Amino acid sequence: MKRVHRYKRTGRMISALTALAVLFALFIPSFCSAGREALTVGVPTDRCPIFYVDRETGEIEGIGAELMKMAAERAGYDVTFKALGEESLKDALDNGDYDLVMPFGSAISSTSGQESIVSDNLFQTPFTLVTEEDEKPKSLNDLRIGMLRSLRGAVETVQQLYPGVTIRLYDNMDKCVTAMREGEVDALLHNSYVWSYILQKPLFSKLTMQTSAMITMDFRAGTVDTPESREIIERLNEGIAMISDTHRQAVILDYTTRRLYVYDFSDYLHEYGLVALLFVCLLITVILIVIERHQTMRLRQEEEMRRLIDQDPLTGALSLHGFRNRVEELLREHPDVPYVLVYGNIRNFKYINDSLGREAGDELLRFWVKLLKDSLREDEVVGRLNADRIAIFHHADGMDKLDWYDRTVINPVRNYFMDRGKEIRVQVCGGIYILTPEDYREINVDQMLDYGHLAEKRMRSIHGDGYGFYNQEQWEKGRRIAEVINHLPKAIESGDLKVWYQPQVDCATGEITGAEALCRWDHEKLGWLYPPAFIDTLEESGMIYDLDRFVWDRVCQDLKRWNEEGYHRSVSVNVSRRDLREDRDIPAHFKELTRKYGLTPDQIRIEITETAFVEKPEHLISTTKKLQEYGFEVEMDDFGSGHSSLHMLKEVPVDRIKLDLHFLTASGDPEKGRIIIRHMIQMVRDLGMRMITEGVETEEQAQFLRNKGCSEMQGYWFHKPMPVEDFEKLFTGQEK
Repeated sequence: MKRVHRYKRTGRMISALTALAVLFALFIPSFCSAGREALTVGVPTDRCPIFYVDRETGEIEGIGAELMKMAAERAGYDVTFKALGEESLKDALDNGDYDLVMPFGSAISSTSGQESIVSDNLFQTPFTLVTEEDEKPKSLNDLRIGMLRSLRGAVETVQQLYPGVTIRLYDNMDKCVTAMREGEVDALLHNSYVWSYILQKPLFSKLTMQTSAMITMDFRAGTVDTPESREIIERLNEGIAMISDTHRQAVILDYTTRRLYVYDFSDYLHEYGLVALLFVCLLITVILIVIERHQTMRLRQEEEMRRLIDQDPLTGALSLHGFRNRVEELLREHPDVPYVLVYGNIRNFKYINDSLGREAGDELLRFWVKLLKDSLREDEVVGRLNADRIAIFHHADGMDKLDWYDRTVINPVRNYFMDRGKEIRVQVCGGIYILTPEDYREINVDQMLDYGHLAEKRMRSIHGDGYGFYNQEQWEKGRRIAEVINHLPKAIESGDLKVWYQPQVDCATGEITGAEALCRWDHEKLGWLYPPAFIDTLEESGMIYDLDRFVWDRVCQDLKRWNEEGYHRSVSVNVSRRDLREDRDIPAHFKELTRKYGLTPDQIRIEITETAFVEKPEHLISTTKKLQEYGFEVEMDDFGSGHSSLHMLKEVPVDRIKLDLHFLTASGDPEKGRIIIRHMIQMVRDLGMRMITEGVETEEQAQFLRNKGCSEMQGYWFHKPMPVEDFEKLFTGQEK
């Protein structure tokens, strides 16, 4: 029994000792670590396998890290590695967050100029040149070498060893290799262990390490030289001394034999680029085919949907929805084309359906639409609104077009059944709406259709058959516009447009001081036309610029001829407010005219109407200043005609004011008118501008203006506008 009890006591003792051993194994390292001082070491993390960040743990590892841990533990430090955020070790020395920075080959000064102190050598690091595959390096002293910017600390060591070497720094290895391949440097220099990692990249596979050009550098830790740092370095050196060469070689061998390089996308692309390219091309081709087929199917479906929505299935004309959309498109695409909308209706359509059958009515509608579609241009359109309501949108070409339309379309429709042996005459009634300028600004197709429908109903209630206008006066206006617009190019070419001159005189001396160029049109159908008959029309249609350029050019031709005859004259020419668009350089145009005809700028006076200055003051001010820079005189025309803005006299730098005297003869108190003119003359003189008055028709008016200080005048009292031949006769006998 005693022996049994003895065995039991022995077992319990063994169990207790085992537990203590486990506790010791678990907690003693922690106790030891807790007793160590913390040491923060800043290291670069782009030098695998010397220093790198482990992909799995996120910790900084490598040969340098492992050896530093060994030395620090033996010196009584608990080391923590921190990735350097600075561009170089010299910058990192100035960062107080690090107790130590590594790796150093030797002591260097920090960026701020502080001296450093370094530890003993942890291990020897071989530095090797790398060149292109077939390149053989020259002596290091004769080379241009590329290195990473982060190796700036090692640069000093290399230059101390080889004073003749030229070193260029780059941000990363890709830029280093590119620089070598483009001939900026002869070779690249880096740690041999790092090269063993870098050269695993397929893109660098044709680079070769030149082992014959190998140099060795120490691998040390360093810090700014202070009493505290000296103590750290001394203790660290003791730890370094405790590491055997066997341990060093084991660590180096362990990390250099690991497969640390991981392919990225560019590596796979380089390695398998051709195969990948073929695969991608094949894949893209398949995708494009699939997308194209899908888009084709979708477009067909959309086209079919649009066709169902926008097209009338019976006649092939557009539906109401399609007609509305197409008219809107045409008005936006052709804002200068005059259009009309015709609303047509078959009055006895119900009788036709009841007596001849629905199919006969359908055939009639198809016949009508076909005639219309065959007669319309591409920018005209026909639509079936509902039942027998047909709408046509076409150019406003005048009465000739309506007569043609009635003969070639409406009459065949009226006689459709009679031509087929049935005694039924189709009654076609319609309303015509002529589009106004407002319709182009605010497009409302439904409103246009309503107006056409109203005209159709009115025509049906009065006559029962035929076509009537909703706005006859607009039709007449449109006809006049078309007459003017269509004949303007021919009139310019044929010489039907004439430039006349109205002399401007100095009332005090009777001398002719200049003239205003005016236009007269000898129209082949309408006879002589004066500006009120066509200027507004051309401005509204946007063609006034064509007329004005013709007048400017003809005036310059006359001025050139007079110069050659020895007469140096000045003529005022009008610039329409429609000419003054920001996409037109009017000053440059006049400058070119003077160059072309050999004129001086003082021979052309530019008249710009007062309303233009009020409508677009900023652009007009800049245009006026540019004209004056080129030497031209600028006149504000029609001043006082009802749109005056005294504020503009302050803003606009014109040279001469052209006072419109017509308002003096209009309704109102004439005495008040004379008072206004007197003060206008005085005001213009005080502003440093010259004045000319137009519209002077009586001797009394001329004398009044002269007495008030305005002697330069223009008007019927002196001379009416006249052809150039009559204007030239005024100077007969005068000295040149």
